[in-house]
Amino acid sequence: MGRVYLFFGLAGMVLAASGDLDRARVLYERTDYPQALQLLRQVEPKDASVWALMGRSHYMGGDLKEATECFEKAVALDGNSEYYHWLGRAWGRRAETSSWFTAMPWARKTRDAFEKAVALDPRNIEAVNDLFEFYLQAPGFLGGGIDKAGALTEKIKAIDEVEYYWASAKIAEKRKEFGKAEEQLRMASEMAPKQVGRVLDLAKFFAKHGKFIESDAAFQRAQRLAPNSPKVMFEQARTLVETKRNYAEARRLLEKYLQAELTPEDPSREEALRLLRQAQGG
Repeated sequence: MGRVYLFFGLAGMVLAASGDLDRARVLYERTDYPQALQLLRQVEPKDASVWALMGRSHYMGGDLKEATECFEKAVALDGNSEYYHWLGRAWGRRAETSSWFTAMPWARKTRDAFEKAVALDPRNIEAVNDLFEFYLQAPGFLGGGIDKAGALTEKIKAIDEVEYYWASAKIAEKRKEFGKAEEQLRMASEMAPKQVGRVLDLAKFFAKHGKFIESDAAFQRAQRLAPNSPKVMFEQARTLVETKRNYAEARRLLEKYLQAELTPEDPSREEALRLLRQAQGG
């Protein structure tokens, strides 16, 4: 009889843990990261999926140290492509926000995790794209290089031809072939006319190179494609602040963004608030 009670007791614990994990996922999707973490801390035993969701919640909440520790535990239990990709993202953000002395070893950890993610699943397009960006931006002594980035474009083309044109544009821009870069971004936009991200790529490129009329027109097109899209609001506001133009419009967009219903795919409210402070100082 005691064994029966033990069985049902263990089954109850498993069901309770599963319920907490499901509720935590819902909270994560609502961007309520503190509440998601509160539930996840109660889940026992913690498998790789729990550690990974804790890592994502810490990452989105800006606690990058905790995020990397959680993702390290996730890959130790289940070394799949997705978890290694998120581990690379966490190390990458730590490298971006640290001193030069600590950034170097963390950048290497970023590269290693992205390479592992791509090796485990060559069709994980997000991991391939992040590895591509790393190769394109990192110096050679950290494992970067434009030739390495160029070699990855063929992998990208095999997965998504539209992404291939975006990658080709990034390489052309790195080589200061700005006309070619614009041509490639236009090609991507034409091939995927309903993907608002392609229009945003063009809008940001135009602004970066001083083509403000074209940039504003592209942002207007993005607004028509995706009315009230938080992503469009944020990118337009960030572009206005970075180019030191129309701070009043940037503030309006950011205030609207902060009232919008966000998802984990959108920039965090903390990022928007930092940008708003910049716009208020302009």
